[in-house]
Amino acid sequence: MLGVIGAVLLAALITMFLTPPTREWCIRKGGSMVDQPEARRVNTEPLARGGGIPIFIGFIVSASLALLIRQLRLPGQPVWTPQITGVLLATCCIALGGLADDLKNLPAKLQILLMIGSALILVAFGVRIEGVANPFNGGAWLELHIALSIFITVFWVIVVTKTVDALDGSDGVAAGVCTICATTLALMASQLKNVGGPQIALISAALTGSCIGFLRHNFYPAKIIMGTVGAYVLGFTLASISIMGAFKLAATVSVAVPILVLGVPIFDFTHVLASRFINRVPLTKADKRHLHHRLLARGWNQRQVAWTIYGITLAFCAVALIIFQTTHTGR
Repeated sequence: MLGVIGAVLLAALITMFLTPPTREWCIRKGGSMVDQPEARRVNTEPLARGGGIPIFIGFIVSASLALLIRQLRLPGQPVWTPQITGVLLATCCIALGGLADDLKNLPAKLQILLMIGSALILVAFGVRIEGVANPFNGGAWLELHIALSIFITVFWVIVVTKTVDALDGSDGVAAGVCTICATTLALMASQLKNVGGPQIALISAALTGSCIGFLRHNFYPAKIIMGTVGAYVLGFTLASISIMGAFKLAATVSVAVPILVLGVPIFDFTHVLASRFINRVPLTKADKRHLHHRLLARGWNQRQVAWTIYGITLAFCAVALIIFQTTHTGR
C-alpha cells in the first residue's frame, strides 16, 4: 500500500511542477502547440496543448521507480515481467506518436497505424485478451484463438485510446475521468492473487497521480490542455492495464467489468459514431456531438459539466468494483 501511495504522490508532484514550464515552452513554440478558439472548441482564448508531456513524464518516471523499488525489496519475485516491460515500452511509443500529431497534425490513417503498431508491441510482450467467459456454460473460461485474440486486443486498445481522446473537449473532463478509472483499476489489481497484481496496481497508481497533478492546471479555468500526447498516453495505458487486470476476471461478467470502468468515454464515443453514421456524416469528422458539448449547449458551465461526468464515472466504476469484488477468482 505504501508503494501505491508513493507512486501516486511522486507522479502527481512531477506532473504538477513540470506543467508550467511545459506551458511556457508551448506558447513560445506556437503553431499547432497552441489550441486556437474555433467553432468546434469550447476555449475562448488560445491554450497551450502540450500538457500530455508532463503527464507522460510523471507517469513513466513514477511507475519505473515504483517497480524498481519493489524489485529491490523483493529480489526473488519477477517484478519486471515481459508484460510490464511491454506496457511501458508501448506507452513510450504511443506518446511519441501523440507528440508527433501535436506538432505536425498527422492524418487520421497514420494515427490509426501508430495505435495498431503500439498495440502489437503489447501483444508481442504477452499483453492480450486471451479469452472471455462463456455465459452459456456457467461462466466457464473460453480461450480465444490467437488470431482472434490479437484482433480483439488491438481493437480494444484503439477504441479506448480514441474514446479518451474524444473526451478531451472540456476543461478537466478527460483528466478527471481517467483519474477515477485508473484508481478503480488500481483497487482491482490490488485484489488479484496472481503475481502481476501488485505491479499493475503500481502502474495504475502512477497514472492516477499524473492525472491528479495535471488537474491542478487543467481544471476550469484551464491554463493548458493535454493534447493528443496526453489523451493517447492515458487511453492507451488504461486499455493496457484493463487487459492485464480486469479482463482476467473468470466469470460471466468479465467483459462487463472493464467496459463499465471505462463506460463514460466508451458509451459517449459509441453514441457519437452512431449519430454520425445515421446522419451520414464522415465518422472521423470532428463535431459537437459529445456529452460535454451537449451539456454545454444546454447552458451548463464547464465546472458543472466536469462534476456531472465525474459523478457518472464514479457510479459506473463503483458498480464495476462491486462486481469484481464479488465474482473474481484471483486469476
